[in-house]
Amino acid sequence: MKLAQSRLTAQGQISVPVEVRRRLGLGPGTTLEWDATDDVVVVRRVGRYTSEDVHGALFATPPAPRTLEEMEEGVRRAVRSRHARNRH
Repeated sequence: MKLAQSRLTAQGQISVPVEVRRRLGLGPGTTLEWDATDDVVVVRRVGRYTSEDVHGALFATPPAPRTLEEMEEGVRRAVRSRHARNRH
């Protein structure tokens, strides 16, 4: 699916079409990364990380698997403690 197209200048520069800038959230100073495989080139914004990337950087070891019941109980405890009234 073609999103947009650009023309290469004599100096080897291109303009990023507004549709692409909006879709990728590009602004002045944004760094782009170019990957090439055979005759396909992929351009992506540098500095975007997946939730797996962030999780891996924050937690060296993966968390222990939890059951749905354990997760629901954890949410209940967190909500109760957040909304508990201080009684002094």
